[in-house]
Amino acid sequence: MPGIDLLIETTARLRAPDGCPWDREQNHQTICDCLIEEVAELIQAIDRHDDANLREELGDLLFHVVMHAQMAAEAGKFNFDDVAREVNAKMVRRHPHVFGDGVKLGSSEAVVTQWEQIKLQEKGARPVSVFKELPPSLNAILTAREVWKQVRKKKLNVGTTVDVAEIDALAPTITEESAGRQLFALIAACRDAGIDPDSALRRQTAKVVAEAEKNAAP
Repeated sequence: MPGIDLLIETTARLRAPDGCPWDREQNHQTICDCLIEEVAELIQAIDRHDDANLREELGDLLFHVVMHAQMAAEAGKFNFDDVAREVNAKMVRRHPHVFGDGVKLGSSEAVVTQWEQIKLQEKGARPVSVFKELPPSLNAILTAREVWKQVRKKKLNVGTTVDVAEIDALAPTITEESAGRQLFALIAACRDAGIDPDSALRRQTAKVVAEAEKNAAP
């Protein structure tokens, strides 16, 4: 039996009336914290180039996907096969340059642009914004990164909310090691100064977004 079928069968057994009391008590909301923890552990394995642990953490994350699908199946909503088929169809649909008759794309930037265009068509009309919608649970650093990505891509005017010249001068010289060292030092200094770095970055990003939206308004 394929490994995924074994895992689906095991998960259903854990959720059965005579299964594990803990697993039976869970719902989509109660295991969110565990899911976040598993993703963090997966990222740690990737950062450490730990292939053995990477395999284990991928399995733990997969179990959560199967668990959520099992709970949905019990409620008569959908099952794991539905989840797998839907994401497979999405991947095929959003890669017409590979699976369809679409124009062959020669760069990753062109692929991303096409992906976003197809996604917009699929999602239908939404309130016009110069920024794509970001998950509300995205942490402050990832949100700032995505906002700046859109600023660069769309050449948005962010006024004086950031020093673009400083960023242009820094980007060619910074390395992963130096970035990590400087970020850690800044976060440590914030702690000593009584500043919450997460809140500070979140509020600064909000200012950048607001300024870009204001300057892009017709």
